[in-house]
Amino acid sequence: MSTSFAVWCVVILALAAANYPFVTQRVLGLVALQKPKTLGARLLELVACYLLVGGVALLLEKRAGEIAPQTWEFYAITVFLFLTFAFPGFVYRYLVMRKS
Repeated sequence: MSTSFAVWCVVILALAAANYPFVTQRVLGLVALQKPKTLGARLLELVACYLLVGGVALLLEKRAGEIAPQTWEFYAITVFLFLTFAFPGFVYRYLVMRKS
């Protein structure tokens, strides 16, 4: 797998994972709940998805060669990029699907 292909795979995975908590009522796609998920539960699931995508990215980087050192700026940028990716799912859940 080439490096550019791996980067695009991580970007597409991050886009899908960031929107996943807002699209489904299941917790991590496994457990169906009796009540609808709250915003807090969705945000916790969003953090779990961020860590999962980060782990996949780390594995792909390790497979491609040496892992580059990352400081707090890297993590700040990736957190806000992940939140930006989650915006369409948030809009769909809380602004488009309003209950009358």
